[in-house]
Amino acid sequence: MIVSARLGERTGVDGKLGRWATPALRVSLAVVFVWFGALKATGDSPVAELVGAAVPWVDRGVLVPALGWFEIALGVALLLGRLPRLTLVVVAAHLTGTFLVFVRAPTLMVIGGNPLLLTVNGEFVLKNVVLVCAALVLLGEASERRRG
Repeated sequence: MIVSARLGERTGVDGKLGRWATPALRVSLAVVFVWFGALKATGDSPVAELVGAAVPWVDRGVLVPALGWFEIALGVALLLGRLPRLTLVVVAAHLTGTFLVFVRAPTLMVIGGNPLLLTVNGEFVLKNVVLVCAALVLLGEASERRRG
């Protein structure tokens, strides 16, 4: 890292990466939300069964498209940068809620009851740990800018 005369000011490659990393993370998270939401809203999502298994008391035909539109709205809010702290808290909470399927339908998530042997569905949901962390990083950045 190259540090200029002002303590902590980044220049060169570090400065460019620092300037673009946060917006790139926000946009990529938004794209994932809009894309996955659109699949749910149009009835083309391969995870409809998982959603239904996580929340079996709600009609899947209503839940999946409604969830899709909700995810699209979150993605658009991320893209626009409106109410960033609220949006990111909701994004993190929503993503955390996806782990409910491990409790509600463990046979869809693990093989033979072994939590170390994930099914494809289990791997798909587990990757949300990274997305939750991305939302938390962006939330920290937004809070820091607000205090700024």
